[in-house]
Amino acid sequence: MEKTISQHKNDIIEICRRVYANGWVAANDGNISIKLDSNTVLCTPTGMSKGYLTTDELIKVDMEGNKIDGHMEPSSEAKMHIDVYKNKPGINSVVHAHPPYATGFAVAGLPLDQCVMPEIIVGLGSIPLTKFGTPSTMEIPENVRPYLKEYNVFLLENHGALSVGSDVYQAYYRMESLELFAKISLFAKLAGKVQVLSEEDTKKVMEIRKQFNLPEENYPGCRIDSKIVKPDDSYVPGAGNTERNGNSGQSTVCSCGGAAASSGDKIEITRDKLVELVTLIVSNVVKNLKQ
Repeated sequence: MEKTISQHKNDIIEICRRVYANGWVAANDGNISIKLDSNTVLCTPTGMSKGYLTTDELIKVDMEGNKIDGHMEPSSEAKMHIDVYKNKPGINSVVHAHPPYATGFAVAGLPLDQCVMPEIIVGLGSIPLTKFGTPSTMEIPENVRPYLKEYNVFLLENHGALSVGSDVYQAYYRMESLELFAKISLFAKLAGKVQVLSEEDTKKVMEIRKQFNLPEENYPGCRIDSKIVKPDDSYVPGAGNTERNGNSGQSTVCSCGGAAASSGDKIEITRDKLVELVTLIVSNVVKNLKQ
């Protein structure tokens, strides 16, 4: 049963409340939309906090971005949403926000594309980093467009994140998965190592997609070293390089002088000691913030 316009409006307001409560948007950041039909998009207005938006403030635009209903102006990023609808069939909602952990990776210029967590491998595959584009211009949609065929969640370089879905809840939950993955990835890096799955284990995880009837077509897979692993890649269980990436021992090397440091600037410490040091640093930061 198709939803009414009123129900769609309530859905957008509900997701606006969630992204605001989660701390993914500040001030008037972020925008959310639902494609109502082949020529109508319901979207959030410009210049409004998502935490206090009401249904009567939502805007309808056509597929060229022209306002067709509403007393406020549409989001300046509506063109990014519309470009997704034009170029990715089956998508009926777009969520754009600035979740801090995910945006941190976007600012650092780091995609979240390694084969690490089963839930991400099954649900999303991986999350690419799209080239920086000036906000409110066609640069962002043009830079996202090449990734639309395979991906459903995107890191926008030096900007934020974008997620798409068949409805607004799927788009939101994909953003939620992205933010948790980014948070866990950061903690793993602070602990000294992101342990990437072997290719054999990754393929086993990808087999789970079949249980949920998830298509292999246009599935991006994920990365191990420089190789993109996908379900249709042939492999022999137990053969080849199935070692986990990274240092499998209990020690790690800290290059305290940065990328240009000489060998004399490197120290070797145990992983437990590294975790202890990181914990101490974080505790001191939190203590200072409370003062």
